Amino acid sequence: MKKVIAISILLIFLLSGVGLYGILVGLQFRIALQADKAIDEDRYAAAETITLQVPLTIPYSLNEHDYQRVTGEFEHQGEVYRLVKQKLHRDTLYIVCVKDTNSKKINQALADYVKTFTDRPFNAKQQGTKLAFSISKDYLNTGIEIENDSDGWRECVRYGDFAHHYIASYSMRIKYPPKFSFPS
Repeated sequence: MKKVIAISILLIFLLSGVGLYGILVGLQFRIALQADKAIDEDRYAAAETITLQVPLTIPYSLNEHDYQRVTGEFEHQGEVYRLVKQKLHRDTLYIVCVKDTNSKKINQALADYVKTFTDRPFNAKQQGTKLAFSISKDYLNTGIEIENDSDGWRECVRYGDFAHHYIASYSMRIKYPPKFSFPS
């Protein structure tokens, strides 16, 4: 009895600290490890595998007759596929993969959980304030003011009024390169 109470209290602490998102990500990682271990031990139905043929042009010729083990997953049209093995033969890459229904379920649960943050039902009272706030951001001016921190920002620059800043003594300091003429 004490053990059950202790485990339930630890689960409550885990939920409050990490949240359901963290638990779902942990389950997703655990399922990926289990699926990779099952594929490493050849515990998958060969009839459920799908072989993809990808044309691939490479500058060197490679003819592998044996498959090599690869890890990874990808999603296509809502289905999650886990990579099993691959081989490159002439100009075609052969990829063998298997459907992963457990990863699909966890990904769907994670997507549904994340959707609860954005797709909340709204009531009319909140809608009016959100609409007014968004309109005010779009159509009303907001001022941005930059405070001067140095004297360089306080100097007023006028275009076309630079003649009085020229000091004649500077012209004597300018060294021009010597003139060079090509011999005829």
